[in-house]
Amino acid sequence: MTKVRIAFTPRFITLTLCALATAYLAFLLVFVALSPFLAALFFVFLALTGLGLHDLYQAKHAILRNYPIAAHLRFLLEEIRPEIRQYFFEGAHDAMPFGRNKRTLVYQRAKMQLDKQPFGTSYDTNADGYEWMTHSMVPQTVPVGSQRVTIGGPDCTRPYSASLYNISAMSFGALSPNAIRALNKGAALGGFAHDTGEGSFSVYHAENGGDIIWEIGSGYFGARTPEGAFSPEKFAKTVANPQIKMVELKLSQGAKPGHGGVLPAAKVTAEIAAARGVALGEDCISPPNHSTFSTPVEMMRFIAELRRLSQGKPTGFKLCIGHEWEFLALCKAMLETEIYPDFIVIDGTEGGTGAAPVEFMDHLGKPMREGLNFVHSSLVGIGVRDRIKLGVSGKIITAFDIARAMALGADWCNAARGFMFAIGCIQSQSCHTDRCPTGVATQDPSRQRALVVEDKAQRVANFHKATMHCLAELTSAVGLNHPSGFLPHFFSRRISQREVVTFAELYPVLAPGELLRGTADPRFAAAWNAADPHSFRPRG
Repeated sequence: MTKVRIAFTPRFITLTLCALATAYLAFLLVFVALSPFLAALFFVFLALTGLGLHDLYQAKHAILRNYPIAAHLRFLLEEIRPEIRQYFFEGAHDAMPFGRNKRTLVYQRAKMQLDKQPFGTSYDTNADGYEWMTHSMVPQTVPVGSQRVTIGGPDCTRPYSASLYNISAMSFGALSPNAIRALNKGAALGGFAHDTGEGSFSVYHAENGGDIIWEIGSGYFGARTPEGAFSPEKFAKTVANPQIKMVELKLSQGAKPGHGGVLPAAKVTAEIAAARGVALGEDCISPPNHSTFSTPVEMMRFIAELRRLSQGKPTGFKLCIGHEWEFLALCKAMLETEIYPDFIVIDGTEGGTGAAPVEFMDHLGKPMREGLNFVHSSLVGIGVRDRIKLGVSGKIITAFDIARAMALGADWCNAARGFMFAIGCIQSQSCHTDRCPTGVATQDPSRQRALVVEDKAQRVANFHKATMHCLAELTSAVGLNHPSGFLPHFFSRRISQREVVTFAELYPVLAPGELLRGTADPRFAAAWNAADPHSFRPRG
C-alpha cells in the first residue's frame, strides 16, 4: 500500500491540542510546580494523546484514522441511540417507517457481528405498503455455493458463471484507489464480480484479481481515441485481460438518466487520466449520448462488434427505462438484425450517485421494479427471454431485496451502497466535495489512507457471504432449492386495511410471443406500434 505522509489539517486539531496540552503541563510540572491537580490533568491529556495516536494508526475504523479522538463521539452516540429512542419515543420501534436500518445490518454482517434482533418485526404489518413473502411447511436444504447464474447466450463463446449478488458500477475517480482495491479484493475473496463503472478498468481494479465487468459508457474511457471516439484497438487490447469477464455498454444511469458528466480538470489526476485515456489538465467529459450509434439497429451491431472484439465474452447493456417505445425499438432491432445481447441490466431511478441534480434523482426514470417488469415482459412478449439474462440494481441490500427482484424476473442483482457501507461509508453525503470522512469517495491522499484495504476487503467478502447465506435460508423457507424459483405470487403487498394483492397482480407479464401476435395490453400496445428499429424517435 502506498505510504502517505500525514500533514496537519483541521481534522487532526483535537489530537494536536491534546498533544500541546500534554507538553505544556509536563513543562509546568517539571519547571514550575508539582501540583496534584496539574498532574491529574497531565495524565488525562497524555491518555487522550495516546488514544489519538492509536486512532491514527489502527486499521478497523476509517473515521477514527481521519478524525482521531473526536470521532469517538460518533461511536458513543451509536451506543446510546437505542436507549435514547426508547426513552423519548416509546413504541418507536414498532412505528419505524422503513424497518430496520439497512446500513446497520450491513455493518453487522461485514464485521461478522450478530445480525439478529429481538421483539419481532420492526414494520407495522397493518400499514399500507407492507410487503412479505409466503413460506412452505416443507423447507428445502439450499447449499450457498449453488447461488450462481450462467450469463451468455447462443452467440457467446465464453459464458460467465456469476454470483447472484455483485458489486454495481462505481468508477475509480468517484471512489478512491483504496476503495477500489478493497472492493475488488473482497470480490476475489468471495467469488463474485466487480463492475468498473464508467471510469474504466484501472490498475487498482487489476491489483487483486477479482472478476471484472467492464462498463463502457458514452465517454468510451479506456477505449477511446484522443478525440473521444471509440477505439476498437484499445478496447481489444484491454478486454483481452482474463480478469475481465463481461462487457457492459452503459446507456443511462438510474440516478441521473439522460445526464452527462464532467470531471473538472482540477480533479483529473495522472492516475485518472491514465485509466480513462484522457488528457491531464483538461475537463473529462462524459456526453449524455453515444457517438458510435444513433439508431437501435446500429446499437445492436455495435454490441455484436464489442462481443467479437472481446473474443466472445458476454456482452450486454445497462439502462434506466424511460420512453417505453425506445426499449421496444431495441426489441424490434434485435428481431430484425438477429443480434441479441447476452444480458441487460436495469438500473432503477432509486439508485445512488456521487452527484446529480435533485430533480433527476427524485423524478426522472422508472423505479427498478417497474423497469424490470417492463423489460422482462417485453422480452417474453417477443419470445427471446430465454436467451437474455437480466440483472438489476437499485437499493438492493438485503436477501429479501434480492428474492423480491428475482421473483419479478431478475436473474441476478447488483448493489453499490451495500458494498460501500461494507468498506466504511457512513453516508456523510460529501462525495462531491472530495472530503469523504472515511476515505471511500475522495482523491485526497491524506483522507484515502483512512481506508485500510486488507480490513475492508474482508468486510466486503463477509457482507456478501452473510447475505448469500440469508438468501439460501429464505429460499429454503419458501420450499425451493434455488432462488431462480421465486415467483411473483410468493410475494404480497398490503394496499389498504382491507386489501392485499400479490406481485402477480401488481406486475403482470405478457404471454410468450404476445407482442409478435399483436397485444391489446394498454401498457404495451401504443408503445409497440410507435417503436421503430431504425430510430429512437416514435413513429407517427
